[in-house]
Amino acid sequence: MIEIRAVAPEDYDAWHVLWLGYNQFYGRHGDTALPEEITRTTWSRFFDEAEPVHGLVAVHEGQLVGLAHYLYHRGTTQIGLSCYMQDLFTAESARGRGVARKLIEAVYAQARAAGSPRVYWQTHETNHTAMQLYDKVADKSGFIVYRKLL
Repeated sequence: MIEIRAVAPEDYDAWHVLWLGYNQFYGRHGDTALPEEITRTTWSRFFDEAEPVHGLVAVHEGQLVGLAHYLYHRGTTQIGLSCYMQDLFTAESARGRGVARKLIEAVYAQARAAGSPRVYWQTHETNHTAMQLYDKVADKSGFIVYRKLL
């Protein structure tokens, strides 16, 4: 059975392993790894009530097997806060067991409870396996992301 719950301070070591796996999946490792300051700041935001950033973890038999991070923000096309799921990751050993779906559904539930009218996220165009799930649990918006690193 998979349990989804808010990340807790005592989860740091297990969360950190998942966090590193998530970042490695997106090419952020070795010389391109995130600075430790970003990891520490991200972790601390989960426990700061003034921050709009939240973390959920998936637990199976006492072990963390997945994570989802989401945040709320204002927009110009609606009054309610949008919920952006920024990070979603399942440990390789737990893939195919419904962990990601349960995490997404938990983010939906949290957003509903917060009065948010929508949840959205993005993934890399090569993440075909994840997109098979995303196509079942959400609608493609049709928008393409542009960015400029400054």
